[in-house]
Amino acid sequence: MPPWNSLHVFDPVPLPQLVDPDIQTDPDTADPVAPEDTPVKTRIYPEYAARGIREGAWMFNPMLSAGTFYDSNVFSSPSGRQGDVAAQLGAGLRAYSLWERHGIDMQLSTQSTLYGKHSGLNETDATFTSTGHFDIDRNTQLLGSFRAALLHVGVGSLTSPAGAVEPTPYTVVSGNLTLRKQFGRVTTSLGAQVDAYNFGSTRAQDGSIITQDSRDGPIYVVYGRADYALSEKSAVFASVEGNKRDLRGTPTETLESNGYRALAGFDLEFTHLIKGEIAGGYMKQHFLASSIGDIEGPAYRAMLTWSPSRLVDVHFNAEQIVTEASDTSSIGILANAFQIGADYEFRPNVVLSTTAAYEKDHFKGESREDNVYALEAQIKYLPNNVTSVSAQYRYTRRNSNTPDFSYDKHQVGINATAKF
Repeated sequence: MPPWNSLHVFDPVPLPQLVDPDIQTDPDTADPVAPEDTPVKTRIYPEYAARGIREGAWMFNPMLSAGTFYDSNVFSSPSGRQGDVAAQLGAGLRAYSLWERHGIDMQLSTQSTLYGKHSGLNETDATFTSTGHFDIDRNTQLLGSFRAALLHVGVGSLTSPAGAVEPTPYTVVSGNLTLRKQFGRVTTSLGAQVDAYNFGSTRAQDGSIITQDSRDGPIYVVYGRADYALSEKSAVFASVEGNKRDLRGTPTETLESNGYRALAGFDLEFTHLIKGEIAGGYMKQHFLASSIGDIEGPAYRAMLTWSPSRLVDVHFNAEQIVTEASDTSSIGILANAFQIGADYEFRPNVVLSTTAAYEKDHFKGESREDNVYALEAQIKYLPNNVTSVSAQYRYTRRNSNTPDFSYDKHQVGINATAKF
């Protein structure tokens, strides 16, 4: 919801409530949105909402979680698959202000994954994030965010080094500043962001060390977006983002590049039951290394939600983008992705979510093409306003015309969370 959506110019934004006696009452006096009018998956009724711990003008929400899962192919290997059971332990603390104007929201979280037989896959991630908004006036806000994290690249993922048998650790420090302004029917945002990456080393199957220093460096981004509300049920928008990636690279190949992505489209409420966004545009990334060259092509996005009742949401997403295997990789990919899913509220405290996805990846400069299929299901149960229990299942299959990259795996797990 605003204002935080302005930090991500390619994400859908809620349509503004127009201050017009013939259309909508003043937003400050409008009735709050009822839980049953919010998306099913993120819907929380008051009796199941965490109470928090108040201290003056601040609210604190501590959190603890524990779970376990089974992975049928922990190394994402095409042959010689090895399964394992892992435990996950997590903790977190959220603190946010209750001021009438301005606001700060901070979160600290950690999660450890501990494998039973393959201890080399063990990892602990830690993340601190902070967002804040300064209300210059009723329609103008200065937004800021900061993030510092210790994370890991999973073995077998697109961004994992070839031959790695352990996760690759890395740190990222990010800062963002955005100015958001609303002029009646027009909402604009303009901002800049910097992400600084520092990668560690991982280990190959033969025991040798694989360094990833070539992926170190900052990424600078500037962006802007403008939305024009035709009504409270439709709007047109345009968004653009430019970047400069000043990555270290290797003595024989630089990873420095610069590029942009632009999208324009419509936010529409076709009927009372169907809402969506349709957008198209173009993306280009120019690499200084002649062996990589330019990665460019059209981009489109369609996102639809059909709600036949207040208990069911059906989602359909389709997207084509030109991207890299990661922000810090030179592997260019033209990706076409399609996803359909449904969220069903059995009861106010029991929600079932299912998703089916397909993606086709074409690797620039290589003859490699991959087809990826995924199925996922989750059921979440909230016994009370403190605890929640969820069970998940996920199946992933990657078929590549380069056999070494083909694999499939099943993952099934259960998790319990206590949030105060």
